[in-house]
Amino acid sequence: MGAGPSGTDVKLALDHHYSRRIAEQLRELGHDVVAAVEVGWETMEDTDVLDRCRDEGRALLTNNVADFALIARRWQESGQEHLGIVFTSDSSMPRTMDTIGRYVEVLDDLMSQYPGRLAFAGRVHWLNG
Repeated sequence: MGAGPSGTDVKLALDHHYSRRIAEQLRELGHDVVAAVEVGWETMEDTDVLDRCRDEGRALLTNNVADFALIARRWQESGQEHLGIVFTSDSSMPRTMDTIGRYVEVLDDLMSQYPGRLAFAGRVHWLNG
């Protein structure tokens, strides 16, 4: 598992599609991670979630590729920048209680590989299990 973050490491938010247990376990490993359901973002519009992530300096993990890819494209065209979007697919990374540990492992590795606070700024990354 990763070496743990410093004050300049990537911060992450998990969209409402993911269990808060993923965020809890990543925090136990020293990462700065919140789940949308922990901070009241689960009913927010997608654009507002991405805005909030930017305001808090967070990349976003989401399974909602259709909506967030469109938002990211619009933002890029208008000169706005997000701090990163990490997409998952149910075919490669199913979202079940049985896969929480796998998410924690893969996200820990990803966040450790890209330690800079702005490592994902303006980028889209696909998470594969």
